[in-house]
Amino acid sequence: MSKITEYFKEIKAELKHVVWPTRNQTIFYTIIVIALSVLVAYFLGIFDFIFSKGLEKLISF
Repeated sequence: MSKITEYFKEIKAELKHVVWPTRNQTIFYTIIVIALSVLVAYFLGIFDFIFSKGLEKLISF
C-alpha cells in the first residue's frame, strides 16, 4: 500500500513542474488541428476520387 501512496505523491510532485498552456494557446492549437484535419481529409478525398475513377475506367475496358 505504501508503494501506491508514494506513486501518487510522485505524480503530484511532477504535475507541479508541468507548464500548462493558456486558454488562448489551447484555442489556437485546437483551431490549427481542426484546420489541418479538414485539409488532410480534403486531400485524401481528392486522391480517393481520382483513383476510384481511374480504377473504374481500367475495369470498364
